[in-house]
Amino acid sequence: MIRFLVRTAIFLLAAAVGILLTDWAFAIFDLETFRVNWSEPLGFVLAVVVFAVAQAVLSPFLAKVARNNAPMLTGVVGLASTFVALVVAVLATDGLEIGGLEIGGAAGWIIGPVVVWIMGILAAFLLPLVLLKKGVEKVRDDD
Repeated sequence: MIRFLVRTAIFLLAAAVGILLTDWAFAIFDLETFRVNWSEPLGFVLAVVVFAVAQAVLSPFLAKVARNNAPMLTGVVGLASTFVALVVAVLATDGLEIGGLEIGGAAGWIIGPVVVWIMGILAAFLLPLVLLKKGVEKVRDDD
């Protein structure tokens, strides 16, 4: 049970880090098509939870569909589930805004999911290492 809770916490943190880093990357390049609505902090938390739950539900489903119907597409399942989970999070909450499909707005829907996906992968890989290191250091300090 503890392992499940730790994995869930890491998955939620990775989703939050992916969305935050994407928001910051878009802000650095002055692209207003992907942004976190900071006037609604609870909306951001809800958007992260909705995004993470949608991705957790969609990934196995899309993987099975790809494996059964088009095995060569199994590599893009994570990216596809990220895109669909972002659509769900945008539609279900006020914490995340992705621009429309006008010329400048397309970047939010094309580049945004890719950046969220890459940052989420990196966060999901690095967070356990960082948290494990801090946990070991804490145990050593307590001894």
